[in-house]
Amino acid sequence: MHPHPLRLYLASTSPARLATLRAAGIEPVVIAPNVDEDAAVEAWVAANGPIGAVTMVEVLARAKAEAVVGRTVDGEPIDGFILGGDSAFELDGVIYGKPHLPEVARERWHLQRGRTGHLHSGHWLVDHRGGAARAAGGSVTTSAVTFASDISDEEIDAYIATGEPLKVAGAFTIDSLGAPFITAVDGDPHAVVGLSLAALRSLVLGFGVSWPTLWNR
Repeated sequence: MHPHPLRLYLASTSPARLATLRAAGIEPVVIAPNVDEDAAVEAWVAANGPIGAVTMVEVLARAKAEAVVGRTVDGEPIDGFILGGDSAFELDGVIYGKPHLPEVARERWHLQRGRTGHLHSGHWLVDHRGGAARAAGGSVTTSAVTFASDISDEEIDAYIATGEPLKVAGAFTIDSLGAPFITAVDGDPHAVVGLSLAALRSLVLGFGVSWPTLWNR
């Protein structure tokens, strides 16, 4: 642990992002951003036109981080870095977020079985040291994910019955029950979880801060 750690505020309620940061030595302060994602995307499209997956995840990551700017935690102003994140899975040029419904998840698994898609993870970091937003920057990391071709319908149904794929982009995880159905990842595996530690480190370095300064576990 760094003797004078900087606090990281996670503008996301994703258990996977939280677990990834904890495994990397960072205990963030979790703040629910409460962003209407559909409304944020619609507003961007209205102003700029059609949106691709890469732009979309960065727009939503930024919206989540900015929704936390200026808040207080236990009566104290935020003093550190605010991180927003978002992920989307893309297959054949179609963007897939969280399926929510079992029948939607099942349809997606039948479509992606034996194929390769791309998981895009957006990151937006706000320098909020001193209790106010000073600067910000973002990045998107993309990794290719290949699914096993011999996944049976019974395995798909059993996986969906757990409820796990209903709540994650692309209807799969790589760090939990969905991992055995994935045969290859080309790119940053942490990005598939929803948070690229390498991308976050680069953003932090962009503000002149050494990565170990965030270690507080």
